[in-house]
Amino acid sequence: MQKMYKPARIAIVFIMFIALLGVFITNLYRIQIHEARALNPYDAPQRRFSRTVNLHAARGSIYDRNGILLASGRPSFNIMLDWASMRAQGNDVFNAAILNMIYMAMDHGFTHTDTFPITRGAPFAFVDMTREQQRRFDAYIEHHQGLHPDITASEFLAWLRRHYQIDYTIGILDARLIIGVRHELEMRRIIGNLAPYVFLSDVTTDFISLIMEQGHVGVFTESSFVREYHTTYAAHLIGYIRRMSPQQFEVLRERGYSLDALVGQVGAEYAFEEYLRGIDGRKRVVSTVDGSVIEVHMLSEPIPGDHIYLTIDIDLQAAVEHALRTQISLINAERYLEAMDTGEDPDDLRIPGGAVVVVDTRTGELLAAASYPTFNLTTLAQDFTSLNLDPGLPLFNRATHGRYTPGSTFKMVTGFAGLRQEVVGRWTPIHCGGQFLGLTHLEGGHPVNCWIFPIARVGHHNVDMISATEVSCNVYFMEIAAHLNDRSFIESANTIADTAREFGLGVHTGLELPQSLGRLDSPLWRLDAYERGAINASAAFWPAALTIQTSFGQGENRFTPLQLASYTSTIANGGILFEQSILQRRMSNDFTEQLHTFEPVIRNVIEETEHINTIRDGMLAASIGNRGTARAVFQNYPILVGSKTGTAQFDSRNVNDGVFVAYAPHHNPEIAVAIVIEKGGSGSAVMDIARMIFDYYFNPGSAIAATPYGQLIP
Repeated sequence: MQKMYKPARIAIVFIMFIALLGVFITNLYRIQIHEARALNPYDAPQRRFSRTVNLHAARGSIYDRNGILLASGRPSFNIMLDWASMRAQGNDVFNAAILNMIYMAMDHGFTHTDTFPITRGAPFAFVDMTREQQRRFDAYIEHHQGLHPDITASEFLAWLRRHYQIDYTIGILDARLIIGVRHELEMRRIIGNLAPYVFLSDVTTDFISLIMEQGHVGVFTESSFVREYHTTYAAHLIGYIRRMSPQQFEVLRERGYSLDALVGQVGAEYAFEEYLRGIDGRKRVVSTVDGSVIEVHMLSEPIPGDHIYLTIDIDLQAAVEHALRTQISLINAERYLEAMDTGEDPDDLRIPGGAVVVVDTRTGELLAAASYPTFNLTTLAQDFTSLNLDPGLPLFNRATHGRYTPGSTFKMVTGFAGLRQEVVGRWTPIHCGGQFLGLTHLEGGHPVNCWIFPIARVGHHNVDMISATEVSCNVYFMEIAAHLNDRSFIESANTIADTAREFGLGVHTGLELPQSLGRLDSPLWRLDAYERGAINASAAFWPAALTIQTSFGQGENRFTPLQLASYTSTIANGGILFEQSILQRRMSNDFTEQLHTFEPVIRNVIEETEHINTIRDGMLAASIGNRGTARAVFQNYPILVGSKTGTAQFDSRNVNDGVFVAYAPHHNPEIAVAIVIEKGGSGSAVMDIARMIFDYYFNPGSAIAATPYGQLIP
């Protein structure tokens, strides 16, 4: 009889049973153990987001020479948004969180960052974009290839609304606010070299607490420093900081600057950026999808910047600015009344600006420098746009970058060249009949008037170096120029230019601040410029008449007030041309080490002291002589002052510039002053500014010191 259950069949069934049991047990383990952990919010591993955060280093402080604090850094907090973690919540949550925080900021007086180039209200239109905004817009259009470069503002908003999935129950004005923030964040993912987006800057800790109570994912705070300025004076000298442009970043990133770094733009903030900036630190922050921080890794500690002490005296600076502003306002008020009487346009007579520079004749230190109009560093952030558009150019530093014809203040250069070549001596007389006739023998030549001739139809008669400087006789200095270098007008002009350079005109002063070199004109300079292709052949031509014009301060020379002050200082101290400086000392960030101390640097020494003294005596006569051009202010002044007035014809201005240089005391000079007032009329019209400066410097308790010119902010 055949068996029903064969051993082979039983074995196959058993194997199949074991296999099915294995599959069952495996799936049971997966469902009950592995997947249970994955579905349990407490046991499942959470998705992590990692970001690197810059730890901003404290910027070094700036002090004046007496230790008065001018600029410092205050700790502050910014509110930042993490794009990845906010986006992970979905567009509805993302958009609602942004709108909620914008309205919270508005309610508490804060303004969020929004550079989106479309107006916030209807009818929507593109704003006048800056170069940076245009660059970003072009990059965005290029990235999203479906967008047309000529898209209208309304079409762009509609596209972005769909792109960011903003619910249509949200009004268009609120949608525009959300788009502004979303666009800021997206731009930083499209363009890699933009600074991290700061949603709100310099917020209070109370406001941070309110924001955090909302529980928005991806919202975090970052510590920073806000630059605070403690004076309303010396704005052009102290300077200011702003966020880097892409062009600046391309240069500075090699020096370790982060994308969001604030860097000095002008003044000491710019000149001493490498000392002040410090070195930022970095940390890596790991957070969960809900924004909870679970790990912080310190990558590098921030190192604060060094502190610098400037050579300026902020109280003297305030007095200088007050004197400059007061005199300009006074002249403008008088001219306004004059225009009302004559029917002229007051704007044609109004002084647009001016500058004053004060230097220490013994060291070359810059003690004060004022440019008018100016601006207030404490409100610069709010005022910057209007200041930048102001036709008066308040952001332009006329003291270091204004280029002016020197007028008669240049005559000391020609006079010294004549003494050096023995064309004249101290007492050599030259007759001034009111006109210089030395060009009349040339084709097209004509008499050149002394300044007095059109007024009195006479000249100054016989004058020597002292009296010619006293009365500012043009003919005297024209005659010197005509007789230099064996009466070669070309060589004479080159000699005058070389002499001017020895006194510091037309060259870099050595001051650490950016500055214009002006223009020291000469036949040799023009020839060199022509060979370099900088000017054409007609511009390279040097007529004899130009030598004569240059000799008494007209012509094509252009100098800065800074250079005029250096020149005056060199005359005052007997011929020593110092390298100017505004840095007195530098201290380590903890004040334990002095890293730099100012030491005077001599750039040139003019050996002919006797000739310098002759020039100085002529300048003294201009102040105290019975015919001195500055006698109205300084003849009875208690301190002896050497000075020279100048009236400068400048381009197409209908009123001449007023130029004035001076030093004091005459026998032992301490300070030199250079003043240029655009459309000032003459040097004599502005020399009251010098008197007010001397009043304060030599007697701080004088009337000018007591005049309320403003106060330093505590």
